Amino acid sequence: MSFFKKIFNKDETARQVNQAKDLLKGDIIVLTDSFALPENLRNQQFQVSEINSYEYENQVDTEWVLTGNDDTELYLTLDIDDKTYLKFSLKIQHDNVETLFDLDEFSTIFEEPGQAFLTRKTDSHLSQGWTSEQYQQSQFSTVGYFHRKDHRSESLSAYEGKDAGEQFELYQLLDKDQSRGIELEVWQDGDTDVFLTIYRPTTDIIDMFPGS
Repeated sequence: MSFFKKIFNKDETARQVNQAKDLLKGDIIVLTDSFALPENLRNQQFQVSEINSYEYENQVDTEWVLTGNDDTELYLTLDIDDKTYLKFSLKIQHDNVETLFDLDEFSTIFEEPGQAFLTRKTDSHLSQGWTSEQYQQSQFSTVGYFHRKDHRSESLSAYEGKDAGEQFELYQLLDKDQSRGIELEVWQDGDTDVFLTIYRPTTDIIDMFPGS
């Protein structure tokens, strides 16, 4: 299915989307065809299927769940410092981790004081264009709360109970250019999610369309 509907003959009075930070559920983004992007991002269009919030001690990050035409699911957050970058995340499974890294080396991520250094073995088909040769740990056991809410329009509960966020611990590694990374989310039941991340300029989104 194509996400594009009524691209031509736009209603000028309708809502416009000009910045990634304003994306809502149903909106569509179009990415550049730059070879600096992994192939599964290059020249692709994605629709925002869900919006979640990651709450940390000093900040709350918006997460946009992106669904592609081939049902590829990615995650987009904004890395905001002196400049704003797009952070795309791709979830990988245990077999992908085993292909990419030595598992004994990988397990040092969880050892204090959090100074793991990883060297990539080889890419899988899924990880092509997403990885770097080496990574240095940058975060260890950072506590956060995951909310299935858009904090921009819904209040996040500060109390325990049915509206409370799901607590997790974040572990992060970055390559020497800080342009690619690995993130692990360890949940209270012991489940661990592993993501490959890539940081890109906001100009990699070449067009945005409001959802119907």
